[in-house]
Amino acid sequence: MKLLLDMNLSPALVGTLGAAGFQVVHWAGIGDPAADDTEIFNYARANDTIVVTHDLDFSAILAATNDSKPSVVQIRAVNLAPDHLSSLIIAALRQCAAELESGALLTIDAERRRLRLLPLRSGAG
Repeated sequence: MKLLLDMNLSPALVGTLGAAGFQVVHWAGIGDPAADDTEIFNYARANDTIVVTHDLDFSAILAATNDSKPSVVQIRAVNLAPDHLSSLIIAALRQCAAELESGALLTIDAERRRLRLLPLRSGAG
């Protein structure tokens, strides 16, 4: 599974997620740190990469475009420390791997996960 970490997440997550067996890059390592979300979204779609972010804009882009890729993992946790997030992200990615590979929006917070298959439909759950 290929992951692209958005600028709003620590580059330190690259190491912990990589050690768990994921192919992961941080946007700062491959693109302009000032790039807008649309550029990151388009890169992820073109490279079949899952965006991992703490930003709601990616779900808005998915809703507006009705795209079925890229998958997006939204982190809604308050504590964004890599040692706290890594276990939440790894468990969620492993549990939802098939859906994310096919196209999904996964929202993770400290207590639960919410998975929506892509493309997003208006009025969908």
